[in-house]
Amino acid sequence: MPSSAAVDNPWFRRFNPSDFAPARIVIFPHAGGSASYFMEYAKALAPYADVLAVQYPGRQNRFAEPTIDSVPELAEQVYRELRAWVDRPIVFFGHSMGSAVAFEVARCFTRDGLAGPERLFVSAGRAPSLPRDTEVHKLPDDGLMKELIRLGGTDERILDVPALRELIIPALRADYTAIETYQAAPDAVVPQPITALVGENDANATVEQAAQWERHTSGGFSLRVFPGGHFYVAEQIDAVVRLLTAHLRG
Repeated sequence: MPSSAAVDNPWFRRFNPSDFAPARIVIFPHAGGSASYFMEYAKALAPYADVLAVQYPGRQNRFAEPTIDSVPELAEQVYRELRAWVDRPIVFFGHSMGSAVAFEVARCFTRDGLAGPERLFVSAGRAPSLPRDTEVHKLPDDGLMKELIRLGGTDERILDVPALRELIIPALRADYTAIETYQAAPDAVVPQPITALVGENDANATVEQAAQWERHTSGGFSLRVFPGGHFYVAEQIDAVVRLLTAHLRG
C-alpha cells in the first residue's frame, strides 16, 4: 500500500493525504493544466476521499521531462503507475482533455481484467468518439496561448512574461495535439457508470456533445449541467464537490 507521506511518484500530487478516507479520487487535468489547478478540490474532498491529482510530464515539477502528445500513450503510462493505488474504492474525475485520458485509463483496467474505478466523472469533454474539428495545436505560440486564455483557464498576463510562455508552450502544444488527434471508436465502452458534467455555456464541449458520453458506458449514465463555460469548475467548486461527495457517501 502506498505510504501516507507525499507521493514520490512524479505522476501524482497528493496535496491533502487522507490515509483513512474510505475512497480515493483521481483527478485528470485539462490541456495545459497541472495538478495544482485542483488543489482546492483536494482540500475540499479530503474528509471523504484521498485525492490524487495527475501530473502530466512537461510541467511544474516535471518541466524537464519530455511531453506526450497522444491520449492513449498518456493513459497507458498513467495506468501503469496507478495500479499501485487501487487499495480502496476509486473514482475518476477528468476535466476537458482529462476526461478522455480518464476514459482511456479505465479502458486499460478493463482490458487487463483488473478492478478499476467505480465511476467516471467526465467534465467539459465531448464524447470520445466525436470528431475534433479544430487544429489549435498547429497555431503559432501566440495563437496557442490566446486559445487557452479564451477558454478561461489561464491568466492572460502570462502572455506578457516571455519566460513563463517558454515554459508553458511545449506542454500546451503537446496536450492540444493529443486531444485534437484523439478519437475513440464508436463502440468503445467501459462497464463503469459515467456522469458527465458540463457548463451550460461551454462552446468547446456543448451539452449535446457531453450527453453523447451515454454511448460509451454499459453501466448507466447521468448528465449534470452547471452555470458557466468551459472552466465552470473554477466557479462551481462547492457544487461539484457536493456531487462527488454524494456519490462517495452513497
